[in-house]
Amino acid sequence: MKQPGEQPAHLPYSGIATFARAPLRDLREDWHADVGVLGIPFDLALGFRPGARYAPRALREASLRYVPPFMGLDGRTRLEGVTLADAGDVALPSLEPELARERITQEARGLRGRCRVPVFLGGDHSVTYPLLRAFGDVPALHVVQLDAHLDFTDTRNDTRYSNSSPFRRAAEELPDLVHITTVGLRGLRFDPEAVAAARVRGHTLISMPEVQAGLADVLERLPQEKNVYISVDIDGLDPAVVPGTSSPEPDGLTYAQATALLAATARRNTVVGLDLVELAPNLDPSGLSALIGARLVMETLCEVFDAGN
Repeated sequence: MKQPGEQPAHLPYSGIATFARAPLRDLREDWHADVGVLGIPFDLALGFRPGARYAPRALREASLRYVPPFMGLDGRTRLEGVTLADAGDVALPSLEPELARERITQEARGLRGRCRVPVFLGGDHSVTYPLLRAFGDVPALHVVQLDAHLDFTDTRNDTRYSNSSPFRRAAEELPDLVHITTVGLRGLRFDPEAVAAARVRGHTLISMPEVQAGLADVLERLPQEKNVYISVDIDGLDPAVVPGTSSPEPDGLTYAQATALLAATARRNTVVGLDLVELAPNLDPSGLSALIGARLVMETLCEVFDAGN
């Protein structure tokens, strides 16, 4: 029987949809949590199908299926005692992308000051550039990027700030962004200049054939004992697993491969931030893509806190 003042146990389809039922917090107020979540409903920088602006809301709704703590088949409890807070969405101007980038960076800095592990729900992949600007004070920063595409293009369609360019802009601006490891690369459409520029800078580029040839070897090529920002482009996964994305590429990562990559990254490094981008829930009426995205976030957080980050 529910005691006086006790909160009801909501089913996934009821109640207010904050991420994993975390309390809603205002970044203008003073608070602290182990994990802070910030939505970035922005998709003005896409080159193909729109819809990523709807992802933060869809991920929050899907996350109601995955409210910690979690009890595994082995009896282990995960994320018990870990506090979560949902800081809502960045208030973005609809047609002012430069101002949008400034606000994203400002709000990301605010979130960093209030939590141990900030989680960002995009949005198209262009938002990772202003997010990384908020980590400019992190020494020797490494990025692990799960993605079908390199996203290191200098310009596309006369713009330098599309979802094809976030890591190029970040590498230019942030002297302490020392390395990027990109896993899952595939497709017919690569920019030769971008590939050459990434290789000259020493980035690690890992294609899907390499993953398929031996995941264990790929795991050994991930950073170790570094400060790592994780950026998960949902199109890194195979579209048979996640169809709801702007630019799907066949023959991508399986869910098991993606979680193995994220787990190895989290266990061996200090994770300073995490984003999930390019989910377009409008392109998947089943809702499966949003469920997969929300679960990837929760699985990664499990690994981060299991590792004691």
